[in-house]
Amino acid sequence: MGRFEALLDAPRTPAWPIVSIAMTGDQTCPCRHALSAAPAIRSFKRQQLQRKIEAMHLKPSQSALSAKTRRLAPWTAVLAATLVLAACSQEQSKTPAGMGGVGKPEVGVVTLHPQSVAITAELPGRTAASLIAEVRPQVDGIIQQRLFKEGAEVVVGQPLYLIDPASYKAAYDSAVASQQKAEAAVPTAQAKFDRYAGLLKQNVVSKQDYDDAAATLAQAQADVASAKASAETARISLDRTSITAPIAGRIDKSTLTPGALVTANQETVLTTIRSLDPINVDVTQSSTNLLNLRQAISEGRLKFSGPNVSVKLKLENGTIYQQTGKLEFAGANVDQTTGTFALRAEFPNPDRLLLPGMYVRALVEEGVAQNSFLVPQRGVSRNTKGEATAMVINAAGKVETRVLAVRNSVGNNWLVDSGVGDGDRVIVEGMQLVRPGGDATGVEVTIDEATGEIKDRGQTSAVPAASKTASNQSTGN
Repeated sequence: MGRFEALLDAPRTPAWPIVSIAMTGDQTCPCRHALSAAPAIRSFKRQQLQRKIEAMHLKPSQSALSAKTRRLAPWTAVLAATLVLAACSQEQSKTPAGMGGVGKPEVGVVTLHPQSVAITAELPGRTAASLIAEVRPQVDGIIQQRLFKEGAEVVVGQPLYLIDPASYKAAYDSAVASQQKAEAAVPTAQAKFDRYAGLLKQNVVSKQDYDDAAATLAQAQADVASAKASAETARISLDRTSITAPIAGRIDKSTLTPGALVTANQETVLTTIRSLDPINVDVTQSSTNLLNLRQAISEGRLKFSGPNVSVKLKLENGTIYQQTGKLEFAGANVDQTTGTFALRAEFPNPDRLLLPGMYVRALVEEGVAQNSFLVPQRGVSRNTKGEATAMVINAAGKVETRVLAVRNSVGNNWLVDSGVGDGDRVIVEGMQLVRPGGDATGVEVTIDEATGEIKDRGQTSAVPAASKTASNQSTGN
């Protein structure tokens, strides 16, 4: 065997650096580069052999080198594939749990327990003044003064406008004078009647004279009554020249100014007064919701809150009004066009925060659902049939899918009638990491009621004792 063959049979350089050189592009999974590693190994061996030959001043023929290289190529490829598979096995053994490895994936869960849930209906509506008075003149005349500040609070009887009272004062004085004249005629008629009554007994006067005296007295008394009525009418007209507030509340701007001519009971309103404390909220509810509510009460799924129904108010900016109202009125008929009926609630409004016409949402307490479950909405999805489903970790640590009977939403939760039980752990985070029938480790999380997002993560959720006992009994342990 010549020196050239001795070099070919010499101990070969380990392939580990060759493999590492071939895989510097991606270290995540060596198996992906198994095919590209073999050519690199052959090229490296060929270059190494050529350098050794040149160092010994040997000049082998090109055919001999190619033949020896072809004999080394299969062994080199086998060695590279073996090393790549070993490296891939080591990488898989280091994969963490929950990322495709052998460990159980960790998911966020919420443990369910039965509770009493207050059921509220959120109904759209608008605020309205509890009392409204449109101020109009009741006598003719020219407005002399406006006696109020626009937008201010007024009280009952407060003067608002003054109409020129001169003509009405004169009419009143004339009526009073007529009354006095009529009253002055009564004593004379009364004396004549009394005198004729005595003379009639003595047969001094005729019966006709007596009757005339009685008629004169009655006429005088009637004139007095008529004069009194006229004087009272004149007084009322005079008083109406001063327009006063019929109710207490906040007054609007004035539509007319001093100097304007007004007529009694004209169509144009001088101003409007609205009573803001208390204030009403008019809302509507669909007849379908009413039927569902009554059915739930009759079936015992809902406990009626009683006749004194309290109402909360959500304002346009999303804040809750601090004062609590009460339901005052429910409509007796359903609107045929909209299929709704009217409700009215009354709220205290001492700070005048609520103004008529504001859009609000009334939160009406319909009742209390006993022994109910609230499932976070983030843990509920819909299957192909449109059914509400949730993924639950059972007592054995296996993931299973439950079909839920959802009634309605309560905040960021669903009120569920069936499909879950006490101690069930509903997955609300990491659902993409698990599949039904697979293993999972539950980590208890806390959900923010306002936003529905997870705000805190606790320790690994343990299987409830009751669930463990039930599991042991079912397996015969």
